[in-house]
Amino acid sequence: MRNIGNMKGKVTLLLIVMLITGSNLFARENEALKKKNSNPTPAAGCASATAIATLNLNNVRTRIEGTGGSMWMDRSNSIALYEVPKRINDDDPRFTAIFAGALWMGGQDVNGQIKLAAVTFRNDGNDFWPGPLNTTTADIDVSTLNTTTAEVTPEVCFEYDQFFGVSRAMINEFVAYNVAKEAGTEGTLFPDYVIPKAILDWPAHGDVSLGQDYNLAPYYDADGSGHYNPSTGGDYPKYDLLGEIDCRQTREIRLFGEEAIWFVLADEGKTHSESQGPAIGMEIRGQAFAFATNDEVNNMTFYNYEMINRSTFTLAETYFGQWVDADLGGANDDYVGCDASRGLGYCYNGDNDD
Repeated sequence: MRNIGNMKGKVTLLLIVMLITGSNLFARENEALKKKNSNPTPAAGCASATAIATLNLNNVRTRIEGTGGSMWMDRSNSIALYEVPKRINDDDPRFTAIFAGALWMGGQDVNGQIKLAAVTFRNDGNDFWPGPLNTTTADIDVSTLNTTTAEVTPEVCFEYDQFFGVSRAMINEFVAYNVAKEAGTEGTLFPDYVIPKAILDWPAHGDVSLGQDYNLAPYYDADGSGHYNPSTGGDYPKYDLLGEIDCRQTREIRLFGEEAIWFVLADEGKTHSESQGPAIGMEIRGQAFAFATNDEVNNMTFYNYEMINRSTFTLAETYFGQWVDADLGGANDDYVGCDASRGLGYCYNGDNDD
């Protein structure tokens, strides 16, 4: 175990938009992370994100804590939870490749003011909170006479401090059930089928009365109604089951992997107590996903972020990356490097004694 408060200066930034070694599943954990922060901000505003999920599909098991902008570690006990290869039994030896990770982003507004959202271990505060932003209202920064960022309420933060997990197999079965239903054979082929709660509760739509985007989490509109209706319309969380989306031609958002965990967060909700930077007004729709294969991909997890600037200003000189504290086993003998042409960061052991 290490003292994360004393090692922040040792951590190397790996600038990755990111496919990172490991693998996991959406198995949701009904636990809340209670962490004291040295947070100098007023009591009003959103509470710190506490939701936790576990990705545990193939040869990797890891913690997802994306609604607060951070990943992969048990912050309560200051231990790494990116296991690869993952343990079969709880008393087996633990092998971990990464200690922690988080989102970093920043840029300049029209007045040259730096806008910044970034966290490390979140022991010094928060820059991200759960939930979509209100797209119809904005605060006015009178010091710069610049319209800044969209708003979010504590109630919205609380509502979206959770993860939404589905699998491709689940969606395939749902589609097959609806095909059988149209043919009148569902009673024979799917006599005990019940639509999974994960499909019924999919957050396809935001609350427009609160100014949120109506279309939120990606869904397939099977009946063409423009509304998410899994029970009557056959709609489902949007996997590209028919192979209709060419990623080289379109940026259409859909779910990836055999297991996917979807979540939404923003850098609005309270004063940025970790970076101390002014808020951007960025809404971030993320997903963590994985594949089960017979090759190297079986040792990987993947992360996709859809970033939407909800402020009224254009962010210039913008950078976005995944900060990673990569501890390949022991933390004291690691080296890191990068291949800028590939957008790739890597970590390796400096000796054979780990």
